[in-house]
Amino acid sequence: MKILCVCGLGQGTSLILRMNVENVLKDMGKNADVEHMDVSSASGTPADFIITNNELAQSLQGHAAKIIIVNNYFDLEEIKSRLQEAL
Repeated sequence: MKILCVCGLGQGTSLILRMNVENVLKDMGKNADVEHMDVSSASGTPADFIITNNELAQSLQGHAAKIIIVNNYFDLEEIKSRLQEAL
């Protein structure tokens, strides 16, 4: 399973989201290849899931990946809940 964590520039926020997603997946006992990147790179990168905010999700419409919207990249409970819904 490949997951992309996406923010506007692909540096700070998406890296924090990636680390939080990896921690949540570990707690859930799930394995995944998790990467972080900017929205432009994500649009051309194959993945099973893309985790991002609502605004950037609009830019990724049409991507083959299932898009998971997270409002607070720091909220582990929200991330866990959204992942559980998607998996």
